Amino acid sequence: MPTGRLILVPNTLDFGVSTDGDVQDVLPLGALRTAARLTHWVAENAKTTRAFLKRVDAIVPLGQPLQSLSIVELPRPQKGGRAPAAGTDLKPLLQPALDGHDVGLISEAGLPAIADPGAALVQAAHALGIAVLPLSGPSSLLLALGASGLNGQSFAFVGYLPVDAGERAARIRDLEALSKRAGQTQLMIETPYRNEALLAALVNGLKGDTWLSVSSGLTLASGWTWSAPVSQWRAMPRPVPNDVPAVFSLLASAAPQVTPGGGPKR
Repeated sequence: MPTGRLILVPNTLDFGVSTDGDVQDVLPLGALRTAARLTHWVAENAKTTRAFLKRVDAIVPLGQPLQSLSIVELPRPQKGGRAPAAGTDLKPLLQPALDGHDVGLISEAGLPAIADPGAALVQAAHALGIAVLPLSGPSSLLLALGASGLNGQSFAFVGYLPVDAGERAARIRDLEALSKRAGQTQLMIETPYRNEALLAALVNGLKGDTWLSVSSGLTLASGWTWSAPVSQWRAMPRPVPNDVPAVFSLLASAAPQVTPGGGPKR
């Protein structure tokens, strides 16, 4: 029997915030059609995957009733981790592909395997000789980078910063020094209820001429991006919601400055 594929199915970015609106506003029709025909899924969260498939069904009817679909969750990360523990056997999750069925991999939001524990399953698929097919969809990281106006030629995603205030402050200083040395944008995320704490740490810990950008609620009607030197963030504080996902980006004293009535100058 031919081997099936692992198909990386994009999700919307509004999990936990809003499920209103047309899913086609953010997901390509081709991705919805592929999702509608899949009968085997590996998910970060089975409940939110079912909610996603209900939205798909409203656009492209599912090939089988939702109740008959196989939805298996990825193993839970160890405490403090962001991915399944090293050495976890993921082959059972990919057995349907070995049996000839296409398997969908889906995250709670955005692209699977990008800032997401699904990367371990993709690696396991390659090790087993299973073809991997990524589908187009939204990535909050790239959307935020594009909207920031910061360096899109050289950038790094550094994940979550430490929760401990002292360790977080030291990490921010290290990232700022790296950004200045390499001219590289540094992107990070946080659990939404800690958004304000991270923003305060960045505003207080970065130098005044370092550029800071925050993108909140991307693809939502209430979404916004604001980029400015840290000195302006201090002069005109702007709160970030603690119940909406956000992306934070910094670039140390390397962004162009624009004067009124004139073009950009460095």
